[in-house]
Amino acid sequence: MTLIKSISGIRGTIGGPQGENLTPIDVVKFTTAYTRLIAERNPGKRIRIVVGRDARLSGELVRNLVVGTLLASGADVIDVGLCTTPGTEMAVITKQADGGIIITASHNPRQWNALKLLNSAGEFLSDKEGKRVLEMAEEIAYNYPAIDHIGKMEESSDFNEEHIRQVLTLKGVDVEAVKARKFRVVVDAVNSVGGVVIPALLRELGCEVVELNCDPTGEFAHNPEPLAENLTEICAAVVKEKADLGVVVDPDVDRLAFIMENGVMFGEEYTLVAVSKYILSQFGAGATVSNLSSSRALRDVTEALGGSYTAAAVGEVNVTTKMKEVGAVIGGEGNGGVIYPELHYGRDALVGVALFLTYFAGLNKTMTELRAELPAYFASKNKIELTPAIDVDKVLVEMKERYSSENVTDIDGVKIDFKENWVHLRKSNTEPIIRIYTEAKSQAEADQLAERFIAELRAICNL
Repeated sequence: MTLIKSISGIRGTIGGPQGENLTPIDVVKFTTAYTRLIAERNPGKRIRIVVGRDARLSGELVRNLVVGTLLASGADVIDVGLCTTPGTEMAVITKQADGGIIITASHNPRQWNALKLLNSAGEFLSDKEGKRVLEMAEEIAYNYPAIDHIGKMEESSDFNEEHIRQVLTLKGVDVEAVKARKFRVVVDAVNSVGGVVIPALLRELGCEVVELNCDPTGEFAHNPEPLAENLTEICAAVVKEKADLGVVVDPDVDRLAFIMENGVMFGEEYTLVAVSKYILSQFGAGATVSNLSSSRALRDVTEALGGSYTAAAVGEVNVTTKMKEVGAVIGGEGNGGVIYPELHYGRDALVGVALFLTYFAGLNKTMTELRAELPAYFASKNKIELTPAIDVDKVLVEMKERYSSENVTDIDGVKIDFKENWVHLRKSNTEPIIRIYTEAKSQAEADQLAERFIAELRAICNL
């Protein structure tokens, strides 16, 4: 079906022609290239690489290819088995490895898989490093090490319990306060590794857990992206079970969404907003960061508490880079990704759950009441499909010039901030598409703003 090569790794559907899908040959090529990059960064050293995977059906197949290739390339392997993306990142840090490979296609459907590539800090590769891997993957003149220099399997063990332990000892997490509230929580982990770690974390926090789709078979019970249209089952279950809230994670557990006690989504955008409000109110004013397409609510909450907000280009590596630059105390992305540097620079749903429940435990409120106290914004997400002949960059430059009197940011497409709303126009890296994100004080206003810009773009492109 498709193979997407990017600086953060390789992603595709299993089977089909080599070079067009994620086939064994493609897995070997990119794993070899990645191993070469890490070896270049560590001359003369026997490198150690952590490997973790989510529960999707092709996980074991791809894991075997990755591990075999690492060993054949002279790297020692630490296999953490079924492990979340943040857990694998933490394993790289904890075990002081030279890098890591996470085998997961995140929120993509069951036929997809991917290799996410980490550096020695347990963070995604930089733009420069990612491009180097892409270049080396196309080189065929590479001699693999002889028998005396192949790698060894250093360790094969579970890391999930250690990840949970580190989360529970974090600054800002009050285990006893959460235990005292005895929350009743419904969990939907879409039958992936979240079904192992999230219920275990919640039980450590003294919660009564109702498990929904928590068997890590890889047979996703619904579309795994945690959007409202995919979560009708847990929304109904929260009401039926008379739960305090519902917790939803994607297959690799870096995205987190909550369901309120009335069976309505808390709003994926508001996961980061609520957790950030807690951290800033608990530990004093500080800097926060999210990407350009995330809700303005984080800026409002940050500034109301005396802090400073900065926007980054879309992409986790861009957010973490900006967080380090400004010394952010918390940050993340509006897709439910919470990044808390007290533990590590990666989106981590376990951290989000523990911090949120500590915050919630200290309030005599329902989820609905908590949500009502946060700034209210509504979003609309659309796209325009263009012909290959259209110069997308030129179109975006024209839009920037048209609105030069407004507050315009062009670090990632074109974002135009108006007084009461905003629009963000981004081009796709893989197809002739412009994505249009808008946010306003009502859904009708967000939709109207989107329609206005769609009409302008169509006129510019003569569509």
